[in-house]
Amino acid sequence: MPPGVPYQPLALFRVLHRNPELASRMFALGAGLLGHGLLPAADREVVIARVTARAGCGYEWGVHAATLARQAGLTPGRLRATAAPEIDDAWPPRHAALLAAVDELHDTARLSQPAWEALRVHYRDEQLLEFLVLTGWYRMISHLANGLQLEPESWAVPFPGTP
Repeated sequence: MPPGVPYQPLALFRVLHRNPELASRMFALGAGLLGHGLLPAADREVVIARVTARAGCGYEWGVHAATLARQAGLTPGRLRATAAPEIDDAWPPRHAALLAAVDELHDTARLSQPAWEALRVHYRDEQLLEFLVLTGWYRMISHLANGLQLEPESWAVPFPGTP
């Protein structure tokens, strides 16, 4: 569970524990990305929100929006903006570069040279490697949650555009 959430384990975690060996392997990487990553927490959460939004994964988007993204300082308005089709001018340059790179990866599974150059202004090579792993990880989590048709957690932030 994310820190400070006084609820039962996430539905995603409960389902994963049907295969304890798989759950153990997955939790190691997930915990490493969330607890020991090289990206600043706000940057990490911008990436996670955009990846899950582009994948249409309201389940994971809502969990992070209610917990880790808020703890990282993202406002409700900024969180909603991660689900908007366009990247507005209100984003700081480093976040705009991350959002554009997530979009490019989502659409093509590649990063163009201009996307790399925009990211390199703000991040070191080891952070960029982590960015790629983070985007892939949350794309996979989105596939898992969407494939399992997980209902949003009762306390999660509703995904923009849902009732």
